[in-house]
Amino acid sequence: MGRLFGTDGIRGVANADLTPTLAYDLGRAVGHLLDGAGRSVVVGQDTRRSGDMLVAALASGLTAVGCDTVVLGVVTTPCLTFVAGSAGHAAGIMVSASHNPAEDNGLKVVSGGRKVDAEVEEELERLIFQAESLPGRRNAELGRVIRDDAAVDRYRDHLRQAAGDALHGMRIGIDCANGSAAAIAPGLFDGLGAEVTVLFAEPDGTNINLHCGSTDPSMLARTVAERGLEIGFAFDGDADRLIAVDERGRLVDGDGVMGICALQRLRDGTLRNGILVTTVMSNGGLERAIEAAGGSMLRTPVGDRHVLEAMERADAVLGGEQSGHIIFRDRASTGDGMLTAIELVKALRQADGETLSRLADQVPRLPQVVLNSAVRHKDAWEVDPVFSAAVARAEERLGTRGRILVRPSGTEPKIRIMVEGERTEEINEIAQELDELAQARLN
Repeated sequence: MGRLFGTDGIRGVANADLTPTLAYDLGRAVGHLLDGAGRSVVVGQDTRRSGDMLVAALASGLTAVGCDTVVLGVVTTPCLTFVAGSAGHAAGIMVSASHNPAEDNGLKVVSGGRKVDAEVEEELERLIFQAESLPGRRNAELGRVIRDDAAVDRYRDHLRQAAGDALHGMRIGIDCANGSAAAIAPGLFDGLGAEVTVLFAEPDGTNINLHCGSTDPSMLARTVAERGLEIGFAFDGDADRLIAVDERGRLVDGDGVMGICALQRLRDGTLRNGILVTTVMSNGGLERAIEAAGGSMLRTPVGDRHVLEAMERADAVLGGEQSGHIIFRDRASTGDGMLTAIELVKALRQADGETLSRLADQVPRLPQVVLNSAVRHKDAWEVDPVFSAAVARAEERLGTRGRILVRPSGTEPKIRIMVEGERTEEINEIAQELDELAQARLN
């Protein structure tokens, strides 16, 4: 049987690939491996209808091996991670498929304020396949299911402390993606003194990420421009990502947000060691801007786990992904869309009245196109002789004028084809050719 864990936990179609039985077995495995007997594991969920089903199954598995299950209800992944890293909890499990469609769901295990590492995931997978042999507990030793609303308040206080008065009096728009942000963001930003226009904060269990959020912020962009707002924030389904919108209604992706914050921190001397950590997907223009300002950029493979590990090795405090998953390591150990929004506003405030559009213009972009090819055999592109040869020819064609990155998605049956270069027409042509060939060869 293949691996259950991808780059962001276990994901699949709810009640088909990702069943209550699998969630139950994961609960037993987590409680057993992390020595949770007599301790507690925190469980949270986003707004998908399947979340209740999977939380109930997780709680059954955890309590069966003696773990108390602390249920937070609908919360963001950063909130779950924050709570799980405090008060002596053994671990946390988030039920969410992030930016995926509502039909999907996922299970992400965290411990000590961060995702568990690959070795722990491998051991959890081994235990899942042996779940029936794991010892259970008798009545007096069973875990309990506990509701803890106060834990979410502690997370809100954490964000309020980070924000200070930076948002006071600002006119902002937020797109909650009909997801977890709807439970926290409107009240948080209103309480920070902002005048808030709220979009897509009416989840019904089926509309998460549907034509909204960080994967489709077009409505937010129009709203910010038409209503004369200063800035907009679009979150994904579990609010660990942020895509910003400037006052003109233009999108500012993760590269733009990282660039603005890194350049400001370089100016005030708080970008530790002058290093910004990004992935191989980040635009070459961002690297040029950071180097021109006296800093350096360190690239990692795609995935926030790789980013955090590189940040720790280099003792860097800022890093993230083009997708908007950004880590401010002096504030948190994981990406947090709401914290990112706060840090972006603070950089804006420190820039002596500059608008977001002018700050974003300081981070130039090389033409770049990313195509997501839906294929059945996403891991086979390197061993397919025709497709891999086509990639090699395209790289030779671009030479030093650009770069190509092909990688399998860690969360969907797709390959990502990224082409970057100096001429838009050329990179679009190359990307389209590779996409068509992938459809023909890898399906």
